Amino acid sequence: MDRSDAAIRPVLVLDFGSQYVQLIARRVRERHAFARIVRHDVSIERVRELNPLALILSGGPSSVYEPNAPHCDPRLFDLGIPILGICYGMQLACEALGGSVKAARAREYGRAECEVIDAQEPLFRDVPRSTTVWMSHADQVMDAGPEFIPLAATATCPVAAVKHRTKPVYALQFHPEVAHTPYGALIIGNFLDRICQSPRSWTMEAFVERSVAAIRERVGSTDRVVCGLSGGVDSAVCAALLARALGPRVVCVFVDNGLLRLGERASVAEVFGSHSNAELRVVDASQKFLDALDGVTEPQEKRVRIGHTFVDVFREEARSIANARFLAQGTLYPDVIESGGDADGPAATIKHHHNVGGLPAELGFELIEPLRDLFKDEVRRLGLELGLPDPLVWRHPFPGPGLAVRCLGAVTFERLEVLRQADAIFLEELRNAGLERQVAQAFAVLLPVQSVGVMGDGRTYENALALRAVETDDFMTADWSRLPHEVLARASTRIINTVKGVNRVVYDVTSKPPGTIEWE
Repeated sequence: MDRSDAAIRPVLVLDFGSQYVQLIARRVRERHAFARIVRHDVSIERVRELNPLALILSGGPSSVYEPNAPHCDPRLFDLGIPILGICYGMQLACEALGGSVKAARAREYGRAECEVIDAQEPLFRDVPRSTTVWMSHADQVMDAGPEFIPLAATATCPVAAVKHRTKPVYALQFHPEVAHTPYGALIIGNFLDRICQSPRSWTMEAFVERSVAAIRERVGSTDRVVCGLSGGVDSAVCAALLARALGPRVVCVFVDNGLLRLGERASVAEVFGSHSNAELRVVDASQKFLDALDGVTEPQEKRVRIGHTFVDVFREEARSIANARFLAQGTLYPDVIESGGDADGPAATIKHHHNVGGLPAELGFELIEPLRDLFKDEVRRLGLELGLPDPLVWRHPFPGPGLAVRCLGAVTFERLEVLRQADAIFLEELRNAGLERQVAQAFAVLLPVQSVGVMGDGRTYENALALRAVETDDFMTADWSRLPHEVLARASTRIINTVKGVNRVVYDVTSKPPGTIEWE
């Protein structure tokens, strides 16, 4: 844990391989408690050291009775710390404390009607006696044993929730963390507030106060911090937090690679030039990037060349900054978890995370990551707390290689201008319709395809352009947005009428999977 949060007792989420483990942590944080995801086999000594407010045992794909099934240290149940088991976590807790788990006679996947046995039980306070829950299990607790009291049941799962008679151990067979369980957030909140007596101390206001103190202690009184601005939310919030702590000793380096959205350079200069006491350096390297991309059409080669060019440009600028000892990165908590970067976290590496392509090691900087404990939604709330303008805080994600991977085929100045203008029109129409925040990500893609059209009684042979909009909570899966036809019609008409070189607009209706959000 970052020293800035040392005073907060965390809720430790033990990960048994659940696809929902990050969602559990997010739900806990929404109730103003600080959640950390840790390995399922975290040692009892480490748990005592972290002094958690509670433990949550996640779901998982295994069966507890299998020889190599993951288990936690059974001594955790004797620490007196409140514990909530979810799905596999329930089966694990019941088996460890005298119950029996077997393959269910009838598997439950999807929504189920759940009957609450005791509505006055703190865990189910204000939850209707009959409520919908989301089930996803092939095993279940057949006999909870004499030490557990049943709290809920479904038609095929007579033990859907339990509590221990003498220990602060509670368990649910269903998943309260997913939106398909309508009262799931309330149940998690009841566990935290009514059972754990949570002080509700995880707020962005408190985070700013703790982080500012920690940054000042780490950096000292003379050294400077270099922060690379990309125009995205994460780097902007990272820079704003550092500026709050260190003022002009923060040097924001914004590399204009010529692959930015319309007006992006001006908006960054406005926020971090006029409205911030950090130093802003804008490096116009657009021609260098265009030269590097000349004749390149393969997506991965585009990424490689952009990455190498960025390193060269950033290195040259960073070395000119006196007393620069630290490099700041906008690393988020999912990046840390998925790259195996947390010493207490799950060991499996889902992806390698490099925010600024190895620059700390190359330049001899020490790395500082003030956002590494935050999820994306928390970063947005932090940005608002720091006074960043709404358009910047709520802007949609933007790929690291910029428009180069939305300009399919050759990347030229002329094609980028067409794409920039069309993209800006599409986003403006979404804003005008009040849909910008409903959509998680929206953009235009210039295709390497030309098509025949008729404009002004004449034949045209110009570019085809695709519009893409998706809705998602985690960006690991996504569904295409069912935008109103009139919004798509207005965007298409404006693009064709005002963006020279486009005579056809199509809308992408592919979900992820099987597609990806970006086209390249």
